[in-house]
Amino acid sequence: MSPEMPRFVLAPAAAVVLLLSTAAAAQQPAAADTGSLLPQVVVTATRLPREVGRVPATVTVVSGAVLRARGVVRLADALAGVPGLTLVGSGSTGAQTSLFMRGANSNAVKVLVDGVAINAPGGAVDLAHLTTDNVDRIEIVRGPASVLYGSDAVAGVVQIFTRDGLRGRRASLAARGGSFGSTDIEGSLAGMDGPVHWSIGGHGRRTDGALAFNNAYRNRGGSGVLGVVGDDADFRLSTRLTDARFHYPTDGSGAVVDSNSARDERRWTVALDAGRRWTPRLETRALVTFGDVEAESTNLPDSPGDTAGFYSSDASRIVRRAADVRANVRVANDAVLTLGGEWSRQRISSEGESRFGSFPPATSRFREHRDNVAAFAQLVGDAGRLSFVLGARIDDNDAFGRFNTARAALSWQVATATRLRAAVGNAFKEPSFEETFSTSYSMGNHALEPERTVSAEVGVEQRFVTGDARVSATVFGQRFRDLIQFVGGDASTNFLGTNQNLAAARAWGVEVEARGRPAATVEVGAALTLLATRVDDAGNGAFGTFVDGERLLRRPARSAHVDATWTPHDRIRFDVVALLTGRRDDHDFVADRRIELDAFERVDFSGSYSLPARILAFDADLTLRVENAFDTRIEPVKGFRAPGRTLLAGIRLYHGG
Repeated sequence: MSPEMPRFVLAPAAAVVLLLSTAAAAQQPAAADTGSLLPQVVVTATRLPREVGRVPATVTVVSGAVLRARGVVRLADALAGVPGLTLVGSGSTGAQTSLFMRGANSNAVKVLVDGVAINAPGGAVDLAHLTTDNVDRIEIVRGPASVLYGSDAVAGVVQIFTRDGLRGRRASLAARGGSFGSTDIEGSLAGMDGPVHWSIGGHGRRTDGALAFNNAYRNRGGSGVLGVVGDDADFRLSTRLTDARFHYPTDGSGAVVDSNSARDERRWTVALDAGRRWTPRLETRALVTFGDVEAESTNLPDSPGDTAGFYSSDASRIVRRAADVRANVRVANDAVLTLGGEWSRQRISSEGESRFGSFPPATSRFREHRDNVAAFAQLVGDAGRLSFVLGARIDDNDAFGRFNTARAALSWQVATATRLRAAVGNAFKEPSFEETFSTSYSMGNHALEPERTVSAEVGVEQRFVTGDARVSATVFGQRFRDLIQFVGGDASTNFLGTNQNLAAARAWGVEVEARGRPAATVEVGAALTLLATRVDDAGNGAFGTFVDGERLLRRPARSAHVDATWTPHDRIRFDVVALLTGRRDDHDFVADRRIELDAFERVDFSGSYSLPARILAFDADLTLRVENAFDTRIEPVKGFRAPGRTLLAGIRLYHGG
């Protein structure tokens, strides 16, 4: 056992023991959950509304209300405590942030906003600019999900749901400021009039950044929902817009050297979801989605005399359109058969210019598109104490051909408060445009096949309802093959490289999660993830990132999370969240050698006090949030440090929740 093991095990273990002890002391028959532990209804796992306890999958739901109470505004922070997930940021607020799930690569998780895929074609997704503003909840499904979501859902799916107006009228306005010149403001309105409900929200955030210069960041945007709910039909139109600009002075090693490099991103998503119930046994649904992201990076000379370096500018636009239609047929009282079809189109365009020193500039232009059609079927149901899911899908892409996926899962309620579950399935990740098609810098490979995985898991969940507690554990394993790597060219190819299916790897591990109320005013949660990864076939080594028999990079072998909420008075709330990340391998690209990064802990505190008097007919809370409270040195990526202690204080006005 390594010296660091106790700090990654004792804190979560202590929380689990506390919850179990509380539950065991009750000595009463089981009853229904109460309070924040009421059964939750989720839709991402099966695309049907079902209680979590009846879904044979590993699902975590992050509540938007809890995030607002804790002052969490970045999606990456909201996901950081979910078992099996590792968030890796490359420096200050606004820097590229990658998501690793269950040891898979960072392009192997499908991220959706109200059903709209925001991954770039080929799975890449940067979470740096995604916020929790006006979010109702975030559902995280771990395990392959290509049967329902096609490409990129290799290790799982993260879906963000925007708040609607179904809970009645509400209004809120919040503002805060603090360290590094940070200011945040956000507001929302919602309501329901007869069958029509609506919601609208907006936000603006900025900071000067933690680095010495050229590190400012701003993020502004808005979201909205318009819906109609009838006896036999429903309609929901949602949209979300984000406009962000990040100034970064760092070079590839993390050194602070550049005074004017910056990156802009503008993202827009639109989703139309509609359904009609024709009979008690037949429902049809349609989902039409649109996603548009424009990005521009500039790294120009810092001054007229700056002529010795590498300079570049590039701009790109990715547009994704998709539509699917499905029928939900109740083939038995406790079983629903879903039959569906999907069409999607991806389009990318980019152009850039680069030059080194006084050499003439090189320009590049790239425009391509591809279409995908799919058909899928899924059977979801219950048979006594058993719940089951069986699904299959066929995707046919005009760039890389046909791919078949399948998934089977079972859940068995062995006792009133004990549930076992198991699942097995496969999934795939499509090649990116730059890998399939030729660019100014590489030769496309039309023979590329999708990366693929096979995954299995078994789990158990135990509820101690009288102690208001639950504990779950999941053992998982997955194999990845046909991983795509870049291969350099030679004189015969005019020194243009290409991509090939070369590598293989595996990951396996254990996730343990617990939550409960050891006292009436206290809620505690804990999670522990133990992860092992191995490169089975390094291919050409991918510039040193793949080594036969070694671990995959930036995925810690141990990580843990503990959170606690204390409400000593109906006007006072305190929260503490501790994230613990173990040692993990990385690659020093400057020295071209493999290294191991130190473990670190991050502790965040937040609190609120409700004022006894209203302000302009609004309830009012004074808020305080301290991120990285102990000013820990955090280096998620070699050479790139996360911000130190950050203090934010403000006020929140609200009416109706």
